[in-house]
Formats: sequence, C-alpha cells, structure tokens
Amino acid sequence: MSEKFVVANWKMNGSEALIATFAPALQQGLAAMNGRGAPRVAVCPPAPFLHAMAGRLKGSAVQLGAQNVHPEPEGAFTGEVSAHMLAELNVAVCIVGHSERRQLFGEDDEFIRAKLMALHQVAIEPILCVGETLAEREAGEHEAVVWRQVHAALRGLEVPGDLTVAYEPVWAIGTGRTATPAQANEMHALIRRVLSEQFGDDAAARIGLLYGGSVNAGNAGDLLAQPQIDGALVGGASLKPDAFLAIIHHAKR
Repeated sequence: MSEKFVVANWKMNGSEALIATFAPALQQGLAAMNGRGAPRVAVCPPAPFLHAMAGRLKGSAVQLGAQNVHPEPEGAFTGEVSAHMLAELNVAVCIVGHSERRQLFGEDDEFIRAKLMALHQVAIEPILCVGETLAEREAGEHEAVVWRQVHAALRGLEVPGDLTVAYEPVWAIGTGRTATPAQANEMHALIRRVLSEQFGDDAAARIGLLYGGSVNAGNAGDLLAQPQIDGALVGGASLKPDAFLAIIHHAKR
C-alpha cells in the first residue's frame, strides 16, 4: 500500500456542535502538512450526523465514513440503514465486523459477509474489522480466530476491489491496553497471508491493513512504523482534533 490510512471511529459519540469545531480544525491541520506525504483520512460519525459531517467536509480530501450498514437494500428493518442510503450521502467507506457489533449485537461471520457484499454493490469501501478476545489469545487461538474471520468475510469474492482490513484485538479496545508493535505486526502479516492465498500476492499487497485498539498519540508512532501496518482505526482519541491530528502526523510518509 502506497499511502497510510487513518480512520476516526466516533462510535456513539459526538454532536453537531462537535462537528462544527472538529471538521475545520482537522482540515486546517491537514492543510498545514502541505499535503506532502499526508495520509488518507476518513471520519465515521454516528448515522444521524452523516449529513452534517458531509456538509462540513465538502471540498476537502477527508472522506466520509459510516459505522454500520444493513445488507438488505430495503425492507422492514426498523432502525437500520442500507448501503444505497449511505451512497446517497456520498459515504466513501463503511466499518463492518467491528467487535462491538459482533459481541453486543450478535453479528456472525455470514452476516458480516453479506454487509461487505452489499457495500461492494454500491462502490463503498468496506473496512473489515477482525480480532480475537483475551481468552482466545491466552488459549493460543488468536491466529485461528482471525484467519477464520478474514476467510469467512471474503469467501466467494474473486476480486477484492476497494477493501481495507482492520486488526483490532478485542482485549485492547477501550481498555487502555494496546498490542505491542511486534504483536500487531505479526497479526497483520498473518492477515496478509490470508489475503494472498485468496487473491494473490499483488492484490493482497494493495489492500490496506489498519491497527485498531486504544490507538493514541503516544503509541501511534511505534505502531505505524511497523512494516505490515498501513494505518490506524482510531476510537476515543479521534474525538479531539489535536489528538487525532497528532496520530495523522505519525502516519505521514
């Protein structure tokens, strides 16, 4: 992957007031980098704020992202949002398979695969999240779990198109704990091998691999320096422009 990619996942946080201050601060900070070596950046606010964020990001290089999608194009799915609806809002990327969706809402590998396929139909780039729990890592099952998650989500997909994969160890999300750079790099290398087996080495090399799991300005430099890590999926630290910009700065080439 030729450029780093940094994604803000606001989860169920934010407001129009925050967007009004965050978006211009982010754009000004990126402009100060003069564009040279600056990474690709996307912001994923909660669904009710997608329209407001789209308006604030208009004309900038920052991409709009969504946190969730339903695999069906329409129907009796109260509270859900389809890929076609996201496309109408000019959403460029969408998170699928986040551990919170898997654990709190019971989303399994097959449902996540259906979401990914729906996004591909409308040319929205999926950010596929995979990762193991603490119990799975301590039992030595972490590689098998991540292998299964990647393979199941991409099964039957012959050409990957636009795709990003985020490795997020569940035990490091919102806990303040972070995988060591070596641990993260090792798991990214595993994911790259799975992608190579399915799509070939050339296609796999073009797919960005992000690290997610309590990424902050203090640890981003060491993580992003790893050869297999192409960027970061940032949670809580992405709600503060200065902190998010500091992470972006670490991702500059």
